Amino acid sequence: MLTLDDVSKLTEEQARQSLERIRWPQGPVCAHCGAMENVTRLEGSAHRAGVLKCNNCGEQFTVTVGTVMEQSHLPIRTWLMAFAILCSAKKGVSALQLQRQLGLGSYRSAWHLCHRIRHAMKRDPLKGLLKGTIEADETYIGGKPRKGTGNRRTGRGTKKTPVVALVERGGRVRARPVEHVDAKNLHAMIRENVDPTSRLMTDEWKSYRGIGKEFEGGHHRVNHSKGEYARGDVHTNAVEGYFALLKRGINGSFHHVSKRHLGRYCDEFSFRWNHRVENDSARTEAAIKLADGCRLMYRQPIKPQID
Repeated sequence: MLTLDDVSKLTEEQARQSLERIRWPQGPVCAHCGAMENVTRLEGSAHRAGVLKCNNCGEQFTVTVGTVMEQSHLPIRTWLMAFAILCSAKKGVSALQLQRQLGLGSYRSAWHLCHRIRHAMKRDPLKGLLKGTIEADETYIGGKPRKGTGNRRTGRGTKKTPVVALVERGGRVRARPVEHVDAKNLHAMIRENVDPTSRLMTDEWKSYRGIGKEFEGGHHRVNHSKGEYARGDVHTNAVEGYFALLKRGINGSFHHVSKRHLGRYCDEFSFRWNHRVENDSARTEAAIKLADGCRLMYRQPIKPQID
């Protein structure tokens, strides 16, 4: 089991064994050449714990090589606890809170740790186009207007960052920030992610017009501006539920998220949504499996451009 309570009781060696079991269910795999056989575990006082040697290519490696944990000075047990915390926190956990909970030496370490886990979550293997009844909507992420500025708008027309989400009823979600909520961006995202046999649900926003002819199930709209929120099974309640979690997390846990990193937080909340029917232990193990082959250097998330 990989609940926070279970992981907190592990020794460092037990944590390493748990990570090896998750990453290498069929036995050790060389991180350099991919060989699954002829791998020797190096033991004795002359070697660090957990070091293996591939007898095919001659290189040495550990279970963290080639993952988001590579070259980290944090214990594996700390990494597993961080995965468990982020995967079980429905509304997310701030880096400052994670620093306190895990006793990390600096905010920078906690911040980079969180971003590395989000980087793994981005690689969610739930591939393929969304199918069935798909709800599409957009929201705006950003701080409230300052008192006295005269700008009390909370949606379109503000300087907030728009996020578009597509929710498969009873299934998955795809969400990402966009530059503008216009027909070009909305139609492109829907075409890229939704199967043509699907049925599309949106609100009355004009930029969705014209996309319905590309889907067999057609395009059905509810008119929120006239107080209509459901007409039979025509509604956008599921996607609004996703946005409620995202906004509560950002407002309550993170307080402020820069435009540069907003996509990473969308990845985190989308991962938890896509694995919502699983228990915390299974969700944590699913995230750890995604850590393979996706190392993230500190300089990458601090680059000035938008991710």
